[in-house]
Amino acid sequence: MEKSFLENLYRKMLTIRLAEECLIDPILKGEVKTPCHLYTGQEASAVGVCAALESGDQVFSNHRGHGHYLAKGGDLNRMLAEIYTKETGCSRGRGGSMHLMARDCNFMGSAPIISQTVAMAVGAALADSIKKNGQIAATFFGDGAAGEGIIYESLNFAALKCLPVIFVCENNLYSTHLHIRECRPGIPLYKIAEPFGIAAAQVGGNDILKVYEAAKIAAKHCRAGLGPYFIESLTYRMRGHVGPDDNIQGQHTDIRPQAEVDEWRAKDPVMRFEKYLLENKIFDKDELETVKQEITEKVKKAQEYAIDSPRPVVSDLQKHVFE
Repeated sequence: MEKSFLENLYRKMLTIRLAEECLIDPILKGEVKTPCHLYTGQEASAVGVCAALESGDQVFSNHRGHGHYLAKGGDLNRMLAEIYTKETGCSRGRGGSMHLMARDCNFMGSAPIISQTVAMAVGAALADSIKKNGQIAATFFGDGAAGEGIIYESLNFAALKCLPVIFVCENNLYSTHLHIRECRPGIPLYKIAEPFGIAAAQVGGNDILKVYEAAKIAAKHCRAGLGPYFIESLTYRMRGHVGPDDNIQGQHTDIRPQAEVDEWRAKDPVMRFEKYLLENKIFDKDELETVKQEITEKVKKAQEYAIDSPRPVVSDLQKHVFE
């Protein structure tokens, strides 16, 4: 792989990480009002998959969608402005954290209703199939969504019509606060695709290069007219289910064992990739530090842009609404 390609992967992962982390203090201080499901710890999954896609391919996301938006090429300034509910946001400040949109790069939207954008991605893939345009759709959802019936309806329809859609299940082990072993039998999630005859794979979701290789195989499969592909990306969120930490009226509600959190923290995807770049002499420490400083400054300016942007005015309340 060329150095420029690897650098682009690293820059996107670091941008996602620093953008998420810059929101921590504003959330805790109440300056950010919209609920934020932070993507910290899962960056390799979004960046790895989107790196295997083409510009015309469409991506659909879920409530934890900041990383997917940025990985597909969404504008950082407009995303942070949206999270601050400003008029300059990608949804004009009307949607907040969970309703991001970037049509210019074919990020077709995120939504908090669990698994609903999965069906939307299947619809987009159906349109691609009818048009024969060689494009594909990809949809990100969590392990909790695998408990929703619409997932199975979508898998069935995609298989029936041989649609070019990649299902990406980001398995971070928890449905809100419920561990996967408490709500699912001990069968790997990617196997839910097997009864529908859909090709599937499980990948270490904190290894950016492994995710990318799996996504390349999936994209090639879809473009060859072989139907849908299912990827289970094993990963872990470093922050709370919603916000930096899980608290309800001052009560700590994150029930994850500290040993488990520490185990996954040691698998941090950003640090893991930094180690790879250094050990393989693709970058030296000074080069990585320069990139970090550039991204840090970029995120700082984007946050300043969001803070300084105007809020929507009451007189515009009914604008951009369909009757």
